[in-house]
Amino acid sequence: MSLSREGLLQAYRRMKTIREFEERLHLEIQTGEIPGFTHLYSGQEAVAVGVCEHLDDEDWIASTHRGHGHCIAKGCDVPGMMLEIYGRRDGLCKGKGGSMHIADMDKGMLGANAIVGGGPPIAVGAAIACRNQGRGKVAVAFGGDGSCNQGTVFEALNMAVVLKAPAIFVFEDNGYSEHTGASYSVGSGDIAGRCRGFGMPAEVCDGADFFAVYEAVGRAVARARAGAGPSAIEAKITRFFGHFEGDPQLYRAKDEVARLRESMDCLRKFRDRATADGTLTAAELDAVDSEVLQLIDNSVAAARAATPPGAEDLLSDVYVSYQ
Repeated sequence: MSLSREGLLQAYRRMKTIREFEERLHLEIQTGEIPGFTHLYSGQEAVAVGVCEHLDDEDWIASTHRGHGHCIAKGCDVPGMMLEIYGRRDGLCKGKGGSMHIADMDKGMLGANAIVGGGPPIAVGAAIACRNQGRGKVAVAFGGDGSCNQGTVFEALNMAVVLKAPAIFVFEDNGYSEHTGASYSVGSGDIAGRCRGFGMPAEVCDGADFFAVYEAVGRAVARARAGAGPSAIEAKITRFFGHFEGDPQLYRAKDEVARLRESMDCLRKFRDRATADGTLTAAELDAVDSEVLQLIDNSVAAARAATPPGAEDLLSDVYVSYQ
């Protein structure tokens, strides 16, 4: 499967935006200005973007507590996200969701979710709606390796098969769940194999290789859009920060992260492949880098200066009227 030059530039821009957004948050959180828990996505960018490049605003995704990358990959407004994370009134969720609860229905982003394994049942519901509407749309559930042990996920996998829902389950196996290695916590050691046991095709791919993710997900999305039912993807990847900001990461070797930043950097891999045959140039990618850094700088400056919700906002958006 191939992307145009414009498609490749968009993919790189979104991966770079995720990287710089997260790296900047890592610094900003230390100022104490950002409320609440934060879980950074750095290192996993190729998974989110490799998936979402196949989707449009009418396809749905359900995210995890590590959701910033999924939001950006799905096209959510970056300044609006920064405002939200800073708890500002003009944020995507009016400053009431914060880092772990960003949602944007206009972009098909059903929300980040602090409940491990909470996304797949929601995504299956969205997939059933897509099937019933008959417009060829799909729903994607993102989850980490830790989520594959949850009963909610087992039920969602089974229901998607039974109802032939156009759902794609993407397991981002970064090896640690929260703090416990998948080699210990996943009895079979084979997340994709578990999914096959429910009756759906499942592939394993290199999550640090955008092109590998894009091709594997392309097959799953095509299957779902054609009415052939759900699929699963197990993307082998790593994360460059801890489970949460402040995690001392005592479960990792002293030089592990530095080594992985050298060997599993999806942005570097993308650059090498996209420039090797002249499809893109280093200068073009450098220009994207500069634009992204300016976007992040502007977003942080605006968020710092913005107004938080007032007391009058406390009871708004609590209930939905279906009149």
